[in-house]
Amino acid sequence: MKRLSARDIVGAVAIIVVVVLLVAVLWRAEPRVEADADSDVVIEMADSTPCDSVHLAPFDPNTVEYEQLRAIGMSRQEAVSLLKFRASGKVFRIVEDVALCYAISDSAFSVLKPYITIGEEYRIKPRTEYSHSGGGSYSKKTPTTGRVKSVELSRFRIDTVTVKYLRATGLFTKRQAEAVVRWRDRSGFRDMEELRACYVVDDSVATALEPYVIFPEPDAADVVCPVEINSADSAALRGVVGIGERSVVAIIEYRELLGGFISVEQLAEIRVITRDNYLRIASQVLCDANRVRRMNINTVSADRLRLHPYVSQSMLRNLLKHRSKGRTWKSIAELLADGVVSEEEAQRLAPYLEF
Repeated sequence: MKRLSARDIVGAVAIIVVVVLLVAVLWRAEPRVEADADSDVVIEMADSTPCDSVHLAPFDPNTVEYEQLRAIGMSRQEAVSLLKFRASGKVFRIVEDVALCYAISDSAFSVLKPYITIGEEYRIKPRTEYSHSGGGSYSKKTPTTGRVKSVELSRFRIDTVTVKYLRATGLFTKRQAEAVVRWRDRSGFRDMEELRACYVVDDSVATALEPYVIFPEPDAADVVCPVEINSADSAALRGVVGIGERSVVAIIEYRELLGGFISVEQLAEIRVITRDNYLRIASQVLCDANRVRRMNINTVSADRLRLHPYVSQSMLRNLLKHRSKGRTWKSIAELLADGVVSEEEAQRLAPYLEF
């Protein structure tokens, strides 16, 4: 085997050194991503593992940061889609705009919805300012000239009102007035609760309109066929004029806590039902007291009693104290005699008790 000459060895060493130097130069020249909190690159490279702690809290989608979204329980993909939606130049004007983000599902949006807040500067609102001067008169201040033009509100039918009239009230922009009419034509407005449910009608506007809005009268069929409130499901209750979505939920929850309604008058005890609405509702419903679920006062659990609207804390303590000593009762009169309930409480609770 031919031995390498000194010249060959030197050449080979030189080639190796050049290769090593070239690799080192190329490695040092490789571009690195600089940390930039506002760039999509950082978001894409962010830790995709779930957050250690999830804490749902109010947030404004127009200003919230990636870390905050992750902290409230959003997945990496959901948080990125919201920030990309915003980075594209779009603004979240209403809560429902968040549902437009491609990665946020309907179920995720329903969980997040109660915590979404839109900042004043981002909300849909009139481009001019309005001041109330009393007596149904609203002053429209023109930003450029400062001159004031009064618009007198008068009684109007919500089922036939036009975009032009709504704009003339000084309470809506063209876009908002068109949204109200589209909502009306699609779903209808039967009462103030339904009008307030329209996303462009905020509380101040609804309050200003309330004395002037005339809602359509219920059909004769609605009055002829009253709804039985102990057996009615949410759809049947929703068919009663004066019962909106919030009232449906409140009625069903209160019915469950009571064990059923003894009389229609108990609807007036529900906080979201105003007196005027109760008067409208009462003529369209009836109550079958035989459907009430009774509870055995001697065996019913403390948790069940605690949730009942007619059981006070003092009553519960007295009752449990007597039961812990082995006391049982055979009538409401015995409960009265032991001082567990007052006469007023006994009268209200009696239809719900059995012995």
